[in-house]
Amino acid sequence: MSSRTAVYAMRVLLPLLRTGWGWRAWAPAAARLPPGTSTGPGPHRAMALYRTEERGQPYTPDYRLFFKNVAGDYISPFHDIPLRVDSTETLFNMVVEVPRWTNAKMEIATKEPLNPIKQDTKDGKLRYVANVFPHKGYIWNYGALPQTWEDPCRKDNSTDCCGDNDPIDVCEIGSKVLSCGEVIRVKILGILALIDQGETDWKIIAINVNDPEASKFHDIDDVKKYKPGYLEATLNWLRFYKVPEGKPENQFAFNGEFKNKAFALEVIKSTHECWKALLMKKCDGGAINCTNVQVCDSPFHCTQEEARSIVELVSSSLNKESNEEDTEQVWHFLGK
Repeated sequence: MSSRTAVYAMRVLLPLLRTGWGWRAWAPAAARLPPGTSTGPGPHRAMALYRTEERGQPYTPDYRLFFKNVAGDYISPFHDIPLRVDSTETLFNMVVEVPRWTNAKMEIATKEPLNPIKQDTKDGKLRYVANVFPHKGYIWNYGALPQTWEDPCRKDNSTDCCGDNDPIDVCEIGSKVLSCGEVIRVKILGILALIDQGETDWKIIAINVNDPEASKFHDIDDVKKYKPGYLEATLNWLRFYKVPEGKPENQFAFNGEFKNKAFALEVIKSTHECWKALLMKKCDGGAINCTNVQVCDSPFHCTQEEARSIVELVSSSLNKESNEEDTEQVWHFLGK
């Protein structure tokens, strides 16, 4: 960020964007950006309010992707990026963890301070999702809604299972392959209740508001109409993706029925309330790390100096020449 852009951000954007629970992902239409800063085409475009900083070597256990706000301050993507884009409650922020067609299981590190994105490991080995024919890697841009939490001690009335201790997952069905660490605005379309080893693991179906076809999509039936077969592929992918690891097929509440937008919004609201209780220390979060920079009334709030010290403890060495995903090349045929 140039010094001129930084000054603009501090003096103009930041006072306008501050909210009680973080930052709003929009810039006022009347605000004039400094030369060289573009909002891009389209009615929903806004100046990028978040950027990322890599630490460590990609596709190693030490790799971390930290987040910064428009002022260049370190933040938590879990706690400091707001759930809602604006007060209308029609658009939501999504943190992209896994780009479509990739295999590396990237995720927000919920148990680490500032919650950077890292690659998940099991038994000391990096995790890659298997290719289950006919799919290559993840079949959507996969990520999470910030400021949500599926409480593992709270039984969901509709599934009769407790939460999985993570932010609520999102399957973004737009046409563009996004990047790990992107923060996009999405329209909520519906939801699926996956039951993973007895835990509720909600999967939100959403579309990038800047997708060329976004205006067609308003609810789950529009996915059936304009992307026939996608929901069926989603159900099969989620049912079988752990089978190559020797695990049983996943199960679903409601017999695998995708619920509509209204149902999804209620689930999001509930998980947001659980997150608030977590950040205010009104419930037991266990190993979840609640360190945040912008929720000022949270007992877990830290200063920017403390946040910078957290990041500086992580190795910053990068070797771009060897930055290649150790992609799973085996195909698994599990159809019945």
